[in-house]
Amino acid sequence: MIEVSSKIENHKFVLYDLEKKLKPIGYEIGGNWDYDHGSFDYKISNENGYQFFRVPFTAVDGELEQKGVVVQIGTPFVLTHKYQEHVDNVSEPYNAVLNQFSEPVEHDAEVPQSSVDMAKRLNTELEEVLLS
Repeated sequence: MIEVSSKIENHKFVLYDLEKKLKPIGYEIGGNWDYDHGSFDYKISNENGYQFFRVPFTAVDGELEQKGVVVQIGTPFVLTHKYQEHVDNVSEPYNAVLNQFSEPVEHDAEVPQSSVDMAKRLNTELEEVLLS
């Protein structure tokens, strides 16, 4: 994981408004959200794992599932998740059905320089979209 310093850190937004601005430019709400925190993820690449530019946020007024919840942006970062290969073992077909969603082999694998560079460009775009 490599943090990317950003002008959006600590800014507060209504989550719904944030979604309306970020989804059209390629961001999705990450699957790791909870009642009080979550993140927007931009998938950069799937080169030797999956590289994401992640923009974390924390609820500061309400809970995430509530209409009008206000969130505060944390420090964005780029990360690589390296997943198990060949999860669907042909010799054990039932195992493939039960274990189709594998856990990452490395949650914090090495991030390629090309992904770091892309994350910096994405951060600049993000600042323009959210602070203009």
